[in-house]
Order: sequence, then C-alpha cells, then structure tokens
Amino acid sequence: MRTSKIITKTGDKGETGLGDGSRIAKDDPRIECIGTLDELNSFVGFAKVVITDAGIISFLEKIQNNLFNMGGSLAMPGVDMKSVDDACITDLEKQVDAWNNELPPLKEFVLPGGSEASARFHLARTSTRNAERRLVSLHKIEPLPDELLQYINRLSDVFFVLARKFQRDEGVDEKHWTHD
Repeated sequence: MRTSKIITKTGDKGETGLGDGSRIAKDDPRIECIGTLDELNSFVGFAKVVITDAGIISFLEKIQNNLFNMGGSLAMPGVDMKSVDDACITDLEKQVDAWNNELPPLKEFVLPGGSEASARFHLARTSTRNAERRLVSLHKIEPLPDELLQYINRLSDVFFVLARKFQRDEGVDEKHWTHD
C-alpha cells in the first residue's frame, strides 16, 4: 500500500505493518532485513552521486530498483514475489567479470578508502554484507528464494570491484593490508 501521508502514528508502540495488513515488531528479523536493504539502497545512492559514467549510473539504478523489489517481497509474507531472478544474478556476474578483468590481480586484502568514490563503494559493500547476514538469519527461520541470497552475495562483489575500479581510474594507488 502506498500513501502520501507521512505521519501515521501507527508505529509509535514499536510495531509496523506489512503489505498483507499484519503487524509485527520493528525488531522482527523480517523488518531487520527490510531495513538493512533500505540502508544499503541509500549507500548505493551515496556512491552514485559521485559517478559521471552514465552506464554505471544506469547499472546502479537497476540495483537500487532490485533492492526495493527485494524489500517489497519481504514485506509480503506468503506471497511468491520474484524480486530478483537468475538473469539479475547473471547481469551482476558479467559486469563484475568485465570490470575485474581490467584490474591487477589481488595479492592481499585492500584497505578501504583511497578515493571518495572508492570509499563510498566500500561502504556499500560492507552494508551489503550486513544485509546478507540479516537475510541468512531470516532464512534460518523461514526459507527465502535462493536467488535472493545469491543476488545479495554477488552484490558485495560488485561494490568491491567498483571500489577498486574507481580508485584505479582516479589514479590512486591501492593500499594493501600489511598484517604486521
């Protein structure tokens, strides 16, 4: 249900509504998942605003739409909504491979940061990992579609490779973990 009314006061006692009309606690694992996907979507937007490549912007907007689809499907328990499918996962894999093939091989962990775009994509990457942990926790309680878990797993790879790509494109040397 979409509404233009912002203040509803229906969540003032720690509950929120799902798409089927049911009410659950705001700290329910399902709401944790929806919330972390929303947070991740904001981090993708935070990274996107410093990008000028129209192709990458379009790719990131597809990801943002998929994240909303994933959250929407979680908000509709018992409804078989395909939020992401094998084609979405394949798109991520192809793009990761294409960008990664342009980069030098990794020999050690990369220290996050280096350039603004790189740092923003590292934030998106770590937010993705957080969302993945929440989805796995929910999956232990109730089965989630395999594609949803696969997509979120691939997504952290996307942001890691983008962080490396933009650091290289901006002429900033990668700093690696020295494990002294």
